[in-house]
Amino acid sequence: MKMQSNFLYALSLFMMTSFGIVSAQSSTVVGPEFGIKGGVNMSNLYSDSDEINDENVLWGFNAGVYAAFPIADNIFIQPEILYTTKGAELDYDFAGVEGTSKFKLGYVEVPLLVRFNLTENFNIHVGGYASYLVDAKTKGEGDVEFEDEYDADDFERFDAGLSAGVGVDFNPISIGLRYNYGLTTIGKERDAGFGNTVTFPDVKNSNLTLYLAYKLN
Repeated sequence: MKMQSNFLYALSLFMMTSFGIVSAQSSTVVGPEFGIKGGVNMSNLYSDSDEINDENVLWGFNAGVYAAFPIADNIFIQPEILYTTKGAELDYDFAGVEGTSKFKLGYVEVPLLVRFNLTENFNIHVGGYASYLVDAKTKGEGDVEFEDEYDADDFERFDAGLSAGVGVDFNPISIGLRYNYGLTTIGKERDAGFGNTVTFPDVKNSNLTLYLAYKLN
């Protein structure tokens, strides 16, 4: 999928740039770390059975708090609590009517990561996330403009997936790039008639985040 490929290119570039500006110094085990963070999301939806055009990503945001607890030299367990937006932006052209539809999902998300401080200023982090859907809406722009709120109960409330990223630390500020790969469908099973069911929408979340964090202690 194009978004995953773009992430790999961005991650490689980010890592090469980061290694060029950080100093290769070792750090020791320190106390817990607490902070706030926020960033920009580039989101889309993907399907296992049908590739979705992700040329137009949906721009959104995330914001929340994090903690980091040392478990060994340069290794931390890092839980976070965030509000984050996901979804997709889709172009439509039907019977001469053209425009863009922005499908927006709002989640309370809890990533749980293992952070490896490779140098004093550079880290990689891997793990997973679980999130709870709190709002859903769509907004149309173009020949026809509209904005509708959905009942969040019409979708699966819980989402979960894998996370991986890199960060550059300039105490007390850090910047980073992270990719979240959803493993669960966001839609519910619906009655398709004749005793059959169908999951609609049968898609999963895909989200790339550029974030800024500030350490409070």
